[in-house]
Amino acid sequence: MKTNKKIVHISLNSLYTDGWSYQDQMLSKYHKRMGYDVTCITSHFVNDDKGNVVWDSRDEYTNPDGVKVIRLRMKGKEDWGKKLKRFVGFYEALENEKPDIIFSHSVSYQDTTELVKYMKKHPNTVLYADNHADFSNSATNFVSKNILHKIVWKHYANKLVGYTRKFYGVTPGRADFLRDIYGLPQDKIELLVMGVDDEDVAEALDADGIKAIRNQYNIADDDILVMTGGKIDLAKTQTITLMKAINSLDNPKIKLIVFGSVVDELKDALEAQLSDKCQYIGWIDSAKTLNYYGAADLVVFPGRHSVFWEQVVGIGKPMICKYWDGTTHVDLGGNVKFLYKDTEEELVEAIQSVLGNRQEYDRMTAIAKEKGMKEFAYSNIAKRSIEVDDEA
Repeated sequence: MKTNKKIVHISLNSLYTDGWSYQDQMLSKYHKRMGYDVTCITSHFVNDDKGNVVWDSRDEYTNPDGVKVIRLRMKGKEDWGKKLKRFVGFYEALENEKPDIIFSHSVSYQDTTELVKYMKKHPNTVLYADNHADFSNSATNFVSKNILHKIVWKHYANKLVGYTRKFYGVTPGRADFLRDIYGLPQDKIELLVMGVDDEDVAEALDADGIKAIRNQYNIADDDILVMTGGKIDLAKTQTITLMKAINSLDNPKIKLIVFGSVVDELKDALEAQLSDKCQYIGWIDSAKTLNYYGAADLVVFPGRHSVFWEQVVGIGKPMICKYWDGTTHVDLGGNVKFLYKDTEEELVEAIQSVLGNRQEYDRMTAIAKEKGMKEFAYSNIAKRSIEVDDEA
């Protein structure tokens, strides 16, 4: 597909870090591959390799995906942690870029006023916006919910209504948040899932790479490898419960690998579950995380939702996940089993129902491969985000 059209992505409310696999980077990457001239307007704040917020001093450059990146300074004190942020030269950057399409990553920032000013002057520009806020990461206390979101951010979000073609929630719960908290019109709200980079899928499913990982941790070809990963803290003790469940199974061929950081308070409890069946391998390079999931036969997420849920479905793996209201979109008709009770007994039952029944396992895997790898591929999500037909 070739086009002379320009898309500007606005990422003032998120940390646009080159090489990361969040919505901002992936949509801009695949819009560029679709033939668009793509620019991202963002801040100078990025994540380093350890996830810390650091400063990127570049004002303008082209990133490895061919996307032009414009980094703006904040007005007032440069502090990423402050809730109310405005940026120097945002409107002027839009005027200089003259986009045909704008994709705003977030509706809850003060400079929606500048965006509306631009849209009024350029009524032929098409605007889309997405939302990553829900009750798991936002509006978690009275002040945040009833003042910051229901008053302040609702005010700024509603400025966009008359100019935005679609408001996207990246999970069903985040789509509901747009309606229930910001009061945006239901007929303009749709689901646009997060997903997985098509390039990462091929690497994660590379046979030699899978064999190398399994060999490294002494997982035999006929072993059944269960994988889980992420930060293990006092809000995510379910990982230790999972280890107990695996250790209690009669089948010695079912093995578990756990990776991620663990808080000091849980180290003893985790180490008590280490066995021939349960390995803890510590923190791994974030760029290699999907490769580890690719080496698994079954992936279990017993705690809070993360973007890895969508990515694991996108590489065609069956999953067992903790049920969270508004995140059931990862189930495409039977590729996922949900957990409701946070108990060892429930985990044992769920694992046995999948791994103790070859027909059930094959059914779940087939759905993940046939539907998940298409639904959660960013090459397809990028098309849907700007309403481009697959045939285009």
